[in-house]
Amino acid sequence: MSLGFLEKARSVGGPDAIRTHDLRLVKATSFQLDHGPIDGVILIFIRYASAYKINSIFMGFDIMKKEKDYDLIVVGAGPAGMTAGMYSVRSGLETLVVEKGIGGGLSNEAPVIENYPGFKGIGGMELAEKMKAQAAEYVAIKELEEVKKIELSEKEMELVVFTEKDSYVTNAVVLSTGTKHRRLGAKGEAEFLGRGISYCATCDGFFFKGKPVIVVGGGDSAVKEALYLKNIGCEVTLIHRRKKLRAERYLQKNLEEAGVHILWNSVVKEIKGDKAVRSVVSYDKESEIEDEFPVEGVFISIGEEPVNKLAAQMGIEMDKNGYIIADKSQRTNLERVYAAGDITGGVRQVVVACAEGAIAATSAYNDLLELSTK
Repeated sequence: MSLGFLEKARSVGGPDAIRTHDLRLVKATSFQLDHGPIDGVILIFIRYASAYKINSIFMGFDIMKKEKDYDLIVVGAGPAGMTAGMYSVRSGLETLVVEKGIGGGLSNEAPVIENYPGFKGIGGMELAEKMKAQAAEYVAIKELEEVKKIELSEKEMELVVFTEKDSYVTNAVVLSTGTKHRRLGAKGEAEFLGRGISYCATCDGFFFKGKPVIVVGGGDSAVKEALYLKNIGCEVTLIHRRKKLRAERYLQKNLEEAGVHILWNSVVKEIKGDKAVRSVVSYDKESEIEDEFPVEGVFISIGEEPVNKLAAQMGIEMDKNGYIIADKSQRTNLERVYAAGDITGGVRQVVVACAEGAIAATSAYNDLLELSTK
C-alpha cells in the first residue's frame, strides 16, 4: 500500500504536522470504497496534524469521523493527578491534566512533609513545585481551568470534558479531584473568612506573627499547623473537642515541648469581630461553661471532605462518606473512568496519592490497548 497520503498531510499541516510518535496502526475489518470493499487493511490514523483538522486524506475516504483530542484526561493536578499524567504520557497516551486551581492541591498547604521517601523533611509547597516541574516535562497542565461536567457517550465510546474555558474529547478520564477543608460551622465563620479565619497556616500565618491565634482540631494537620504558627512567633492555643489528640505521638511530644496551650473537650461556638476577628467564644463540654477570649486569627483544621461533584453528576459509585469507590486497579463502576488520590478515601497521604495515580494511568493504558485490538 502506498503511503503517499502522508506527504499530502504534510502539505496541509506543514513539515512538522506528521511525526513518527503521532501515528497509530489500527487494523480495519472492512472499508467500502468507490471501487469495492477492502478487508484487513492496515490504516494509519493521523493523531496529530494541522490542529486535528485532517479528516480525509486516505484515498479520498473519510477515515476519521471525529478526531479524539486525547486518549486520557486527568482532572486534578495534585500529587495523584500529576503522577497519572506522567505515567500516561510515558506509556504513549496523548494526555492532558486540567486543574481548577494551581498544581499541588492541598499538599501546597502542608508546613512540612516528613514521611515522603527521599526527603527527611520538605515543605509541602516545595514538594508540589518539584512534582509540577517534573510532570510539565511530559504532560500539559492547564491550571485555573475548572471542569464543569463530563458527559459519557456509549455510542461513540467517548467522553466529553467541559471546562469553564473549553471542551475536550477523550477516551478515558482519571478523577483526582482530591478533598477540601471541612468547615467548622460556627457562627461568624463565613463572615470573617479571609479576615482572620484561615484553613492554611502556611499560607496566612505570616500575617499573625506576635499575635494571639487559635488552631481548631486534634489530628496531624492541626498539630502541624499549631507548631508552625508557634515557630514563627504566634501566641498559639489549640482547641480540641476530645480529651486526647489523634495526631501521631511524635507530633504530640513536639507540641508539648513547644509549650502550646490546649483547651480540651472544647468547641468554638462563635467567632466575633468588627472588620476582622477579635475574639472567639469557646464551650467546655464537660463543665458546660462558655468563655470568650481575644484572638486575631482562627486556623481551622478539622479534616477534609471529598470534592465529588463531578463523580455524583456522572453516577460514579461512592461510599457513605462521599469518597469514590475504586478497585485495586483504580477502576470505578464506569468503563474508562478511574479515580486516584484523596478522592478515594483511605490513607490520605502524598505517597499513596502518587501510587494511585500511577496505577490509574497504567490501568487506563491497558484498557485502551485492549479496546484497540478488538
